[in-house]
Amino acid sequence: MRKTLPAAVTAAVGLAVMAPLSAAAMDHDDYAELSVLHGVPGLTVDVYVDGELTLDDFEPGELAGPLELPAGDYEVAITAADAEDDSDPVLGPVDLTLEEDGNYTAAAHLDAEGAPTVTAFENDTDELAAGEGRLTVRHIAAAPAVDVWAGDEVVVPGLENPDEASLEIPAGTVPAAISVAGTTEPVLGPADVEVAEGMTTIAYAWGSAEDGTLALATQAVEAEHMAPTAVSADVDVAPAGPSAGLLAAGGAALAALAAGSWTVARRRAAHA
Repeated sequence: MRKTLPAAVTAAVGLAVMAPLSAAAMDHDDYAELSVLHGVPGLTVDVYVDGELTLDDFEPGELAGPLELPAGDYEVAITAADAEDDSDPVLGPVDLTLEEDGNYTAAAHLDAEGAPTVTAFENDTDELAAGEGRLTVRHIAAAPAVDVWAGDEVVVPGLENPDEASLEIPAGTVPAAISVAGTTEPVLGPADVEVAEGMTTIAYAWGSAEDGTLALATQAVEAEHMAPTAVSADVDVAPAGPSAGLLAAGGAALAALAAGSWTVARRRAAHA
């Protein structure tokens, strides 16, 4: 699940991950987890939480967190790098509310047209079968709709910014690549992505296609998973094939794809 937030809320979500916890806050029993991905090329910022500098010189491509925070409200302001204080923020200040038991990633990124924005994603921690992992692909780049490939098959067609799609697959290494929707020439990848058993592995395509700054960022989030009833065989992953633009999934993962047994969950963003 994800929400696309207005720019002011973007700043709040992105930086609250580093918020200091007061003694009173530590008395709370209910917590949420928050991570932040900085996916805006060429923009370095400072973040203030409740008037205190909590994140200094946060740079593109960095992932902060996860931080366990008491459920509740936080006031966050974002300033230019090396500002003396938060009296002249470029965004905010705004209030951020974290829900009990939630697991979130706030991604500061470019929208499809190249304007800075933030999308708050709720990370999927639902139960996985023994021997399986979840691969979630999130399109947060200034680029048109894309296709995600596995071998010579498109497993996620026409993924748009800022949407995501998830696949539940045998744990293993997946060389991943992305092309503009309807084409086979890669704009990103192939790149090896480790999909661990019992984990949600998240791959973010971020940056700008026009500016040549497309990049891949990954995140791993623990999910609930079933105890195995037998010892699982190792998954052998074949090297990428002759077509450099295709995502080649080897071994059991490729066999599962050929059998049509990959489960693909696709979600669209809800705009605020």
